[in-house]
Amino acid sequence: MIPYSRQSINKNDIKQITKVLNSNFLTQGPLVPTFEKNFSKKVGSKFAVAVNSATSGLHAACLALNLKKGDIAWTVPTTFAATSNCILNCGASIDFVDIEDDTFNISVKLLEKKLKESLKKNKLPKVLIPVHLGGQPTDQKKIYQLSKKYNFKIIEDASHSLGAKHYGEKVGSCKWSHLTVFSFHPTKVMTTGEGGMITTNNKKFYDNLNLIRNNGITKSHNKFRVKSKSKWYYEYQTTGFNFRMTDIQAALGISQLKRLNLFVKKRNLVAEQYKKLLKKAPVSFQKIQKYNLSTFHLLIVNFKQKNRKINYDKIFNKFRKNKIFVNLHYMPLNKSILLKKRFKNKQYENAETYSKTCLSIPVYYDIELKSIKKVCRVIENILNV
Repeated sequence: MIPYSRQSINKNDIKQITKVLNSNFLTQGPLVPTFEKNFSKKVGSKFAVAVNSATSGLHAACLALNLKKGDIAWTVPTTFAATSNCILNCGASIDFVDIEDDTFNISVKLLEKKLKESLKKNKLPKVLIPVHLGGQPTDQKKIYQLSKKYNFKIIEDASHSLGAKHYGEKVGSCKWSHLTVFSFHPTKVMTTGEGGMITTNNKKFYDNLNLIRNNGITKSHNKFRVKSKSKWYYEYQTTGFNFRMTDIQAALGISQLKRLNLFVKKRNLVAEQYKKLLKKAPVSFQKIQKYNLSTFHLLIVNFKQKNRKINYDKIFNKFRKNKIFVNLHYMPLNKSILLKKRFKNKQYENAETYSKTCLSIPVYYDIELKSIKKVCRVIENILNV
């Protein structure tokens, strides 16, 4: 089976994990702060907070912005359930902005239109969560300008885009957002097993995140509300969660981070190979804007053709029959069992069309050329090229 993605682990990764296993700390040791420091330096942010998953990171980010019942937050339909859950789990109301039909990212044009309409109804969002689908950054410069005009906060869901750039700016620097969340799941560009990171340049948000991920507890004397010099003293200041990352995960993250540029470079080369081999095939790929560097966490192929209907199930099953693991990223959230009663049919047409015509094909650091060629042959066979 050729997976659509997988981790790349080398001898140094294993060596660093083994060191932790032989140390005094498996969790809450010295490596998590080191990983955070290295990470913030890598992406250019002032602060970084490590968590046990990007799902936790999105939830914590919403809580740090005090998203709550009575508030409204927007995202896109074409994303993983975690992007929706972080809003709903805060008790807030969710709404969507459709994607573009070529970049598959949030449509800034439709966003601006929806903001104008919502201003008249006094239903502006408190938070917007744009999603960097497949590893391509969203149009953050324009989105940030709109946030200033319409007074909303931005959480970048950059689960796919660690190592990406927008106008030369590294994703995660938070130049055009308030918080950015990354994933280190094994299918992502680099991994810590499970795990995630939140970056920000705002000290208040940073302090809130540290409390939230640690059950609302602080052991920092300079943060105490009741002054105490006792070494055993700590304060339970607010509600929170156990969103902590372990030192085992951090050790792997520190090691993997050193190869991040190499991971991104290889994924871009793999994408180029696919595009070259499928140059004559009647398919299209996700449009990457010229001012973006994508990580190609996903390589999205659009099988939609003019004047020709496609059988999505047939395409999907053909890949599986040939032991090629492809996937749909993602079914539109507005059509999910949980949310479909809240939205009209075909309310987000681009997202719905995407889910019926696009698939993510295999792309990862260690993929071999023979596997790439096999995937291409199957695509050509499907399309009778």
